[in-house]
Amino acid sequence: MYNWKNKKALITGAGGFIGSHLAERLVSLGARVKAFIKYNSRGNLGMLEFIPKAALDAIEITAGDIRDAQCVRSAVEGNEVIFHLAALTGVPYSYIHPGDVVDNNIYGALNIFEAAREFELEKIVNTSTSEVYGTARYTPVDEKHPLEARSPYSAGKIAADKLAESFYISFGTPVATVRPFNCYGPRQSIRTVLPSIITQALKGGDVYLGATSAVKDFTFVKDVVDGFIKTAESRESVGQAINIGAGIGTSIKDLADKAIKIIGKNNKIIFDAKRVRPGSAEAVELVADNKKAQELLKWEPKVSLEEGLKETITWYEQNPDIYKPGLYMI
Repeated sequence: MYNWKNKKALITGAGGFIGSHLAERLVSLGARVKAFIKYNSRGNLGMLEFIPKAALDAIEITAGDIRDAQCVRSAVEGNEVIFHLAALTGVPYSYIHPGDVVDNNIYGALNIFEAAREFELEKIVNTSTSEVYGTARYTPVDEKHPLEARSPYSAGKIAADKLAESFYISFGTPVATVRPFNCYGPRQSIRTVLPSIITQALKGGDVYLGATSAVKDFTFVKDVVDGFIKTAESRESVGQAINIGAGIGTSIKDLADKAIKIIGKNNKIIFDAKRVRPGSAEAVELVADNKKAQELLKWEPKVSLEEGLKETITWYEQNPDIYKPGLYMI
């Protein structure tokens, strides 16, 4: 049985959606958590500000820039496990500023792997994305599926995954790559589809969406965090890329209908062309084959889509002033 008690764990991107949930969970397991967040002059901790105070007080906060190798090296030193989540995750943003995405997502990963190699850490969990598969050539999508860069964001993630693979093969760096499929839940950014649906619907007006026919695999954040932790715990995960997804496909239209039904308002769904990805960039269908996670990690999803939607909607109802409903964020 893996023991997290007093285990020194660094989380990059800890101020983000998944990172804040992971930090909270690791504290509950007894780990000594260091949260690496991007420096800002306001002292803003991102979504870490929404975790319980007792958990936040137990976390060591360090601010810097993932692109700064020396800064990363300083953050990594003294830790035993790294969860690398820091990245620019906006797909639409990557079409406009691909260079920024490359700097953060590729060179940031390189800095982590170099520091981990120097200090001989016990385990590094690298965060990838289902976006690396592009539009599925077959479903469900297993880890042997070809990689296809349908955006500069996915290209950067593919490059980071390959860097992780190269450090494992070349230097024996104990890195494993996790590929979450459309993680959702409380604290998620409004730039993603479900918070956009929820915040618009709660306001009571029309819900503006782009491509509603796309089929995605929506996986609740608590299940995804469980996948991260089990990946860190598993010896068999080293050198592997592992899908973390519920294995159930849901169209954006059906997702919106389900959320609107739970909210209980008579919202209309309106097509908004500016929310559609350019050219053929939209991944039409992405549903996970999670057999590898089940076999290697003994992981399987526990939260149904309906249960996850209810918990997520409740959080947005309780935090109505965080986001601007209807504002299209890239």
